[in-house]
Amino acid sequence: MAGDRGKEAGPPEDPALERVGAAVEAAAAAPGDYRNAYKRQLLALSRRIRLLGPFAEELRERRAPQRGQEEEERALAPLAAALEGALELLRLGREGSRISLVLERDKVMKNFQGVISQLEQALCDIPYNELDISDEVREQVELVHAQLKRAKERIDMPDDEFYNDLLSLYNKNYVPSAEQAILERLSEKLHLMTITDLTQESLALHEMVASGDGQDPGEHIEKMSMLLKKIKDFVQTQNPEMGPPMPSKVLDSNGDPRPAAVPTIVPEEFRCPISLELMKDPVIVSTGQTYERACIQKWIESGHHTCPTTQQRLSNTALTPNYALRSLIAQWCEANGMEPPKRSSQPNKPMPACSSSERANIDALLSKLCSPDPEEHRSAAAELRLLAKRNANNRICIAEAGAIPLLLSLLSSSDLRTQEHAVTALLNLSIHEDNKASIISSGAVPSIVHVLKNGSMEARENAAATLFSLSVIDEYKVTIGGTGAIPALVVLLGEGSPRGKKDAAAALFNLCIYQGNKGRAIRAGLVPLIMGLVTNPTGTLMDEAMAILSILSSHPEGKAAIGAAEPVPVLVEMIGSGTPRNRENAAAVMLHLCSGEHYLVHLARAQECGIMVPLRELTLNGTDRGKRKAVQLLERMSRFLVQQQEEKESQLQASAQVLPQATSEQVQESDIPEQLDSPATQYPMAL
Repeated sequence: MAGDRGKEAGPPEDPALERVGAAVEAAAAAPGDYRNAYKRQLLALSRRIRLLGPFAEELRERRAPQRGQEEEERALAPLAAALEGALELLRLGREGSRISLVLERDKVMKNFQGVISQLEQALCDIPYNELDISDEVREQVELVHAQLKRAKERIDMPDDEFYNDLLSLYNKNYVPSAEQAILERLSEKLHLMTITDLTQESLALHEMVASGDGQDPGEHIEKMSMLLKKIKDFVQTQNPEMGPPMPSKVLDSNGDPRPAAVPTIVPEEFRCPISLELMKDPVIVSTGQTYERACIQKWIESGHHTCPTTQQRLSNTALTPNYALRSLIAQWCEANGMEPPKRSSQPNKPMPACSSSERANIDALLSKLCSPDPEEHRSAAAELRLLAKRNANNRICIAEAGAIPLLLSLLSSSDLRTQEHAVTALLNLSIHEDNKASIISSGAVPSIVHVLKNGSMEARENAAATLFSLSVIDEYKVTIGGTGAIPALVVLLGEGSPRGKKDAAAALFNLCIYQGNKGRAIRAGLVPLIMGLVTNPTGTLMDEAMAILSILSSHPEGKAAIGAAEPVPVLVEMIGSGTPRNRENAAAVMLHLCSGEHYLVHLARAQECGIMVPLRELTLNGTDRGKRKAVQLLERMSRFLVQQQEEKESQLQASAQVLPQATSEQVQESDIPEQLDSPATQYPMAL
């Protein structure tokens, strides 16, 4: 037993911290394709976990000293366990049987409530001060905590009709005449409309058999398997192109699903190599192979970086519409008495309100973008730029028509005007939230950064504005920061036009919210530029500069760079006479400086500049955040002044003790007669 205790004496370094970081990274990397009854709840849970990314990043960058690791372990262990439970629920949402998730809704919702409650409690108990978490990150974590607290109090069950429909088929107690209507509703709500979806559900049922889940898995799985067969037969009846109805058993003797083949009458070149279905929206990848758009997008979003057919690595993720093949497929369908396949609209997205003439105009413009004529490129890009600017419906239509990859290809054009039109069209398209993901997944950021570095001034301005628009999404901050965008934005902030500087500042602020980007910005020389804007007598970009300075001051390198720029006088002046928001940010910067390595220097300088009066005024009339910062600064200043006074009194006391002793010695020496120094006085004189 003694030997066992000896092995346990050295726990692994920061296991809870690593578990928290790994869980957040896993949630960010996992695909968000939750095609089941709990899609909204699962997406909300995934989003809240991803919002903890800056918190996990800051914890990893700030390592606890050896003596503090035990306390850190205790503080983070509940959060690590809660996140791991949430990840398991998200995995079940992605990979579990859609039918089973609905049938067991009470159990699933209880699981949801347990995970949310555990996460909420873990975030509630985090000791932020002990972990030395920056204010910005703390506020983001508190926002997630507030969202979880509200979610904990609300139970959001799948609708009763959905549940009752599924239960009636499962128990075979439905009215036969209503069967078709029930199957139609279920196939839509369960998202079981394609061979891929149906095969995935069959695999999920097989996994349940393998895991032995449930009291009587044989009967339970058999019922769900027959229910799935009914749905698939119905879907295939409605869509003959899918292939023949599924066999009598959903699972074969080996437990493996047998996806149905597409009718052989369809020419091989018209079928998607992934789904084997007739292509509706064929697109070309970088290797030259053609796939159905939805299939290859799902392949890429699942983390694959190779071409499914050739296994070559994809040089980029751009998808170019194959107009020629689409036209051939339409001609073949008409010649064989079939209706040409229509491209399916994105699920859960509003149908664009483009008229047929507007859509025809957009398609004509995209055809021009595929032309070898540079003049047509320029004119088409200019028109798409204006159309995308006009309204939201145009932005949806243009993106769905496949414009984004074509516009991206023009960002490397040698014609600066074409380049400008293309990047501005992308900027206008990015205003629509759903288009942001399409732009990022197409590998757009390096090309946008190329324009930011090398384009005309207007193109550079709009490239910066595009990066700002995309960086609104937290996970895209990481993507953009890792592509060299930040140094290029810093250059534009220094040498751009007034509008270019404003766009660059806005993009830099957004990107620097992510902790990992702060160091990149600081090393790119952002702090001297920002200090120049703060001290600029014209006050140009003062609000933006103070906001960025506040964010950078929470980073160790930023704190050092700001401190080296002699910022205290201007910050004290800002606290006293700035706008409410700038006073708040100035106080935040001062607070970070006064808790750093050279805090005594900054506190002393702040005292010299008369900071106490404006701080007291800020505690009374500032914003809520400004008041908090001012109170914390006053506490630090008060401790500093008390310490200074104690040191002064101690020095005076020490001087007072030394002075009497020195005086006494001087008196004793002065009392000795001078004659004693003479040899003649060493002997008594005769009287």
